[in-house]
Amino acid sequence: MDKFLKVSRLIKRRTLAKEFCDTGRVLVNDRPSKPANELVVGDVLEIRYGQKRLRVEVLELRSAASVTEARNMYQVIAEIQS
Repeated sequence: MDKFLKVSRLIKRRTLAKEFCDTGRVLVNDRPSKPANELVVGDVLEIRYGQKRLRVEVLELRSAASVTEARNMYQVIAEIQS
């Protein structure tokens, strides 16, 4: 989980991605996620950044990706301002 968030560039650093998971700010299929959770293609993530919530669907899993490849790893479903 934390590696996907970093490689996809949804969160800049892996340590920050781990912190997001540990504090319950990342949901996978509407359930709280741990940093070590394994993702599969088709999972829906919800990430809470302060007042903003981002829902994305996992399209591809990679261990490393360039900036352009990272954008193809997920599809934004909704971006909600609270």
